[in-house]
Amino acid sequence: MAHHVQSLIEHYGYFGIIVILIGGIVGVPLPDEVFLTYVGYSVYRESLEHIPALVSAMIGAVGGITLSYYIGYRFGLPLLQKYGPKIHITEQKIDFTKKMFTKIGPTLLLIGYFIPGVRHLTAYIAAINNYPYRKFALFAYTGAFIWTFTFISLGKMLGEKWRFVGYYLTHYSIYLILLFIVGMLIAYFLFKKKKWTNIKVGIRYTDFYVMAK
Repeated sequence: MAHHVQSLIEHYGYFGIIVILIGGIVGVPLPDEVFLTYVGYSVYRESLEHIPALVSAMIGAVGGITLSYYIGYRFGLPLLQKYGPKIHITEQKIDFTKKMFTKIGPTLLLIGYFIPGVRHLTAYIAAINNYPYRKFALFAYTGAFIWTFTFISLGKMLGEKWRFVGYYLTHYSIYLILLFIVGMLIAYFLFKKKKWTNIKVGIRYTDFYVMAK
């Protein structure tokens, strides 16, 4: 991986970062986090400049998720179901993301980048569900910045130990995904409970006001 990324950066520079991330977000099976960490490592080695690397990664992530949104909006679910399996987007992943998006769409757009398999689908599902583009852009582009900044910063901070990120993602990513799902479900139910409590308080206040009159 490091050799291929190094060759890519030597030949195409920051443009190569943009192209790789566009492909990775759209659905090409690439280890995006490992790639971003290596970009951070390249910043540590001073073969890349920090700000241009961050900007290039941001452009790539935003370009990829915007293209995914357009494909979902233009061609819809049938295209995803037909060609998704060829890029490891299975029916199970599609159904899971649709259910999650219905419950926590904005949150999923914001931090779904950190979940392999989910980040490739959130934009498609958002477009298929006719999610407004402005709201999509607000959450998805903010998430793109957080994601790219996190892994590039990790690579820069870890330096020669940057490969540990790939190791831990390979061995423990399933536990991180499960932890994320549990956390999102807890947040969702707490939100619903708070909303229902507020409704009941409002009803009681209204009843008290009517009786006082």
